[in-house]
Amino acid sequence: MPVFTPHFAPFVVLAFLGTAFALVLCLLIVLIGALRKSRVLVLSGLGAGLALALVYGMVLLGLSLFSSEAVLAQGEWKYFCEIDCHIAYAVAGVQVARSVGPEMQPVTASGKFVIVALKTWFDPSTISAHRGNGPLMPNERKLCLIDSAGHVFGKSPRTEAILTAAALHSAPLRTALRPGESYVSYLVFEIPSESSQLRLLLSSADEVDIALWGHEDSPFHKKAFFALPIS
Repeated sequence: MPVFTPHFAPFVVLAFLGTAFALVLCLLIVLIGALRKSRVLVLSGLGAGLALALVYGMVLLGLSLFSSEAVLAQGEWKYFCEIDCHIAYAVAGVQVARSVGPEMQPVTASGKFVIVALKTWFDPSTISAHRGNGPLMPNERKLCLIDSAGHVFGKSPRTEAILTAAALHSAPLRTALRPGESYVSYLVFEIPSESSQLRLLLSSADEVDIALWGHEDSPFHKKAFFALPIS
């Protein structure tokens, strides 16, 4: 089944923006109280602001603590929810090799190469009827590979050379999409031969997501991983 981060994105974003706006109003009340030397206004603004921040933080932390880890099989979708649309990702295939390219001039790994075909899809069922068919550039993403021992691996610095040797064309992850369109990006990792039970973590690179209710990047929230079907 698909996984969404966060759930109910329009409500979550409105709650964040509304809370931020209310905190600014509280700050203005404190400043006005200070200028007028009104103890009542200062204390009222401080009290309301602290109470609002506490409630928002409790909801944020509560949703994180009650979240659960998800592991998606090949072909299952992970949705990143924007305000008016959803971009979905799924692992379309995985290749593992000690070397790639022609026999005379192969590119050889110090351990093994893991090449992940990641499909990006602009789900047309997640937009309003009034949005239109305009293109959308997906937000920046972070990604890493994690093995059974907890070791974390970033993309190989030799990605371009490896993909060229393997004759694979990879679409950039931030290629613009229209509703219903999709493309495949190839992610290359170079890991030790003994690494096994691999999982791919694809996450948002937007720093503000740490403050959104129910987002997997919020503090203590469990993650949604892609399981890679190799030993």
